[in-house]
Amino acid sequence: MKLLILGMGYSGKVFAEKMRRDGWQVRGTSRSAENGLLQWPGSDISATLDWASHILVCAAPDENGDPFLAGLTAQIIAAQPVWLGYLSTTGVYGDHGGAWVDEGTALTPATTRGVQRVKAEAQWLGLHGAHGLPVHIFRLAGIYGPGRGPFAKVRAGTARRIIKKDQVFSRIHVQDIAQVLAASIKQPDPGRVYNVCDDDPAPPQDVIAHAARLLGLPLPPKLDFETANLTPMARSFYAESKKVRNDRIKAELGVGLRYPDYKSGLQALLAQERAD
Repeated sequence: MKLLILGMGYSGKVFAEKMRRDGWQVRGTSRSAENGLLQWPGSDISATLDWASHILVCAAPDENGDPFLAGLTAQIIAAQPVWLGYLSTTGVYGDHGGAWVDEGTALTPATTRGVQRVKAEAQWLGLHGAHGLPVHIFRLAGIYGPGRGPFAKVRAGTARRIIKKDQVFSRIHVQDIAQVLAASIKQPDPGRVYNVCDDDPAPPQDVIAHAARLLGLPLPPKLDFETANLTPMARSFYAESKKVRNDRIKAELGVGLRYPDYKSGLQALLAQERAD
């Protein structure tokens, strides 16, 4: 019950909190040694890899694939963890014009980020095939949760309802990511791939509108995607439209989502904000 999180970001921190509550020892890495995290790159973490029984990899890839594999492949193989999870993205599927995709859908990424994720997934699954590393791939939809939601922008008056015909996204609450990972640890199936998303893919403008209604504020203005002044990063998110199926996490891992749609998720976030 010793978990190492490589690249302790938003989702990793929430998962770490859950596992500590369940009695696990947890360590993590970051690019800068802060809040008790180990610095990597920049320090030798071989002993920590040997210490860990379970490893979760959260770092974003680059043009070479997963950055941890660039320097730690041999150490990770030698550590022989009993479970290893890799957080990927549903962006690996690319654009499907709003149609449904599942884990068997061909990977046709439409963005540079998606291409890099496909490469990183292949690297990890290659280690499973060649060395028996117990790799599990988790393709995450758009992540939201405490501190990461639409309320701040709606309150500040900076939110916009960007309208693009037939655009639809899938989402996942960060607490549901944590419970999917915990369920996989209890029922490992090395080499398996899981979509991690809720039951209700929806147009992004509907989510913004619902947040405004919950706050009792006017609906943010509508903007046409083609003429909206968006950053290249923001515009890239609209390059893909698809609805992602999550049957596998339910059927194989027995997961019952705490927040099966964005409406229940946003309601809970607002209630938590007001309670704090």
